[in-house]
Amino acid sequence: MSKLTLRVVQGADRGKVFGDLTPPISIGREEGNTIQLNDERISRYHCKILLDNQHLVLTDLESTNGTKVNGQSCQLRILRFGDLILVGRSVLLFGDASQIRGRLNETNLVGEQPKGDPQIEADFEIDSNIAIEPAEISNLQSPPSIPDRLSPSQAAQLAELLEYIHEGIAEVVDGIQSNDQRGTVNVSQSNWQALMLVYSNLSELIRSIADPEFKLPG
Repeated sequence: MSKLTLRVVQGADRGKVFGDLTPPISIGREEGNTIQLNDERISRYHCKILLDNQHLVLTDLESTNGTKVNGQSCQLRILRFGDLILVGRSVLLFGDASQIRGRLNETNLVGEQPKGDPQIEADFEIDSNIAIEPAEISNLQSPPSIPDRLSPSQAAQLAELLEYIHEGIAEVVDGIQSNDQRGTVNVSQSNWQALMLVYSNLSELIRSIADPEFKLPG
């Protein structure tokens, strides 16, 4: 099996990337875990990922606050690349970009959606087995102003970064279907995963700006 990657996309360790991992993988607050996170709501030994019969299985280790995968509480769960693991206040994205794209290729969800392809209700579920909690819109603030006196190269770099964010979001927005009667919007699995990759990359960029010693994954 190829090496595994877990990226922290939310929480105190946002932007950290744990790569080249092989099962068993333990996640917790205590030293000695494969992935040690700075989160007081995470148990000392919170959960683990094991390889069993070619499946990657996540097991909650009777943690105080539990473990969720894609918004659903679970004690035992088979993981797939692109899944979001919630432990304490931290959210981890399972898999690197190539592994997540590989999952979509295997399920024929890359590129044009086949006719009749099931859509996903983005405000609370990704598929029939997954629930996602809605975001708190009230937490959104007005966008910050562009820094003054940027050099031409800095302005070009900033424009390139904003264009990347815009294109990533646009890919999702273009595939959205609105259901006014239910007050929901639907988005395909492939577009959802594309958004998760943008989300993950942004968390790493933010960390690299705040921490000069942090190196972005190659």
